[in-house]
Amino acid sequence: MLLKLLKTLALFLCLIFSNISSYANSTDSISTQEAKNIDLLDAMAITGVYYGASIYVFNQTWYKDRETVHFHFYDDSKAYLQVDKLGHAFGSYVYSYIGYSGLKYLGFSRDASLIYGGSLGFVLQLPIEIMDGFHEGWGFSWSDIAANASGSLLVIGQELLFQEQIAKFKYSYWESEYASKANGYLGDNAFGQILDDYNGHTYWLSVPINKLIQKSIVPDWLCVSLGYGANGMYGEYNNISEYNGVAIPETQRYRQFLFSLDIDWTRIQTKSEILNIILKGLTFIKIPFPALEYNSLGELKYHWLYF
Repeated sequence: MLLKLLKTLALFLCLIFSNISSYANSTDSISTQEAKNIDLLDAMAITGVYYGASIYVFNQTWYKDRETVHFHFYDDSKAYLQVDKLGHAFGSYVYSYIGYSGLKYLGFSRDASLIYGGSLGFVLQLPIEIMDGFHEGWGFSWSDIAANASGSLLVIGQELLFQEQIAKFKYSYWESEYASKANGYLGDNAFGQILDDYNGHTYWLSVPINKLIQKSIVPDWLCVSLGYGANGMYGEYNNISEYNGVAIPETQRYRQFLFSLDIDWTRIQTKSEILNIILKGLTFIKIPFPALEYNSLGELKYHWLYF
């Protein structure tokens, strides 16, 4: 899931910056409305190119060793204790957040930005879900579709209800204790483990404290954050006992529910435009803070610093 996110995010960032450039250059000679129309056509064209390119790239890599079959469905709603589903929702949220913010920055109306940008996460991930439906070992997943839709709806819904993005959907990762015992099953290197070691993934919703209590008692950027993760997973549904001839230790799968603090970087303004851009780039990353954990084993734990 994160590999899909990284590829699409890089491309869409290029889309935004190219449109900003064309918008700035075009407004001197044509009307604002004409400039918007050109930018929207650019966005649609680049998105179309992305669709074609992604189909080719995924066929050559992701689906290379998978047999093509008749379109079929696959129920993976319980896979990885739903950590994978939060990954889908997070990816969709990131695309939609950038899409909406980018079009607003270009000068599009709020309604147009919500329609074309706010729905981008769902639109970009839909063809991948359809391709899954034509390949052995995967399948079209309604739970993936629901997760993708929820990410886009989180952006759209907040704009409709609050006229701003109060709750930020965030991600954190730290190599789990299970990765080193998996003989490569959870990734052969640091990057591979970020993609495959779901035990190290945590997904968060961060909300500014002042927004919650409707009073200004702390800095506007200080947030409370609720997180979800899971541990003990050496497999999608059930743990494997060996991988490539090496025994995998027995573990118990369990869910984690976390409470922590966080920082909303979009609420910090500096005099440096470059620094402001860097801070906004941290929007989707949960900052390490002390955290309180309750898990499905019935344990209550305190982490002096949780990544």
